[in-house]
Amino acid sequence: MEVLNHHPNLREQVLEVARPVADFQRREWATFNRSAIEYKGAHDLVSYVDRTSEEMLVAGLSTLLPEAGFLTEEGTVEQRQRPLMWVVDPLDGTTNFTHGLPFFSISIALLFEGTPLLGLVWEPIRDERFSAVAQQGSWLNEEKIRVSATSHLDQALLATGFPYEKYDRVDDYLPVLRRMMTESRGVRRLGSAALDLAYVACGRFDGYYEYNLSPWDVAAGVLLVTEAGGLATDFSGDANAIFCKQIVASNQPLHPQLMSRLDPLR
Repeated sequence: MEVLNHHPNLREQVLEVARPVADFQRREWATFNRSAIEYKGAHDLVSYVDRTSEEMLVAGLSTLLPEAGFLTEEGTVEQRQRPLMWVVDPLDGTTNFTHGLPFFSISIALLFEGTPLLGLVWEPIRDERFSAVAQQGSWLNEEKIRVSATSHLDQALLATGFPYEKYDRVDDYLPVLRRMMTESRGVRRLGSAALDLAYVACGRFDGYYEYNLSPWDVAAGVLLVTEAGGLATDFSGDANAIFCKQIVASNQPLHPQLMSRLDPLR
């Protein structure tokens, strides 16, 4: 918390760093040509927009806290392990972006020894800025947000993500999806883990679960959810979910109900 005491306006400063990146993505999304798609894997896309966005974010964040290291999806900067770390996904939802779907986000988190201090998830098309500061709360733009009050799974709207590589666990995943579909109000798969978590934090989704995730997918969103009064754990209930490659997030009454249906994926 010491870094926050020394930088009381850090949330606002990070928002200013991300603002031109959101503007850049909004412009590029309107004119993007699919011929610019590159492939990190058969279903894992990347483009110049991802890389340029990351370079812009790294340059801006480096001026705020020169002592901090970086963990970034595209690896445009040396991945320096430090007690204080920026964890950055410059464009979460690249497949949506490249196909003209308006559901993608910028995700930035600041961690101290693995614990999130600050998080930002910015959705450029609707210009929605979800942010959180440890022990201070979560905001959508400048309004405080809370997780939903839904207490029964049959009244809950859920989000998930489908695996796009490492399909060896699909046979375990599908029975879980079936239960969630039939026992809840519905399940959505929108394609950006960072935004799924942001939507849990503001109550649009009541819960979210996914596996095969990376720290940059969830680091900011975990803080958004917890500072909005919710829980974000791995499938075994470990509260340090950022590095666990799996996550379940919800309000507190729903969390054990979701956990009990995730047994095949533990």
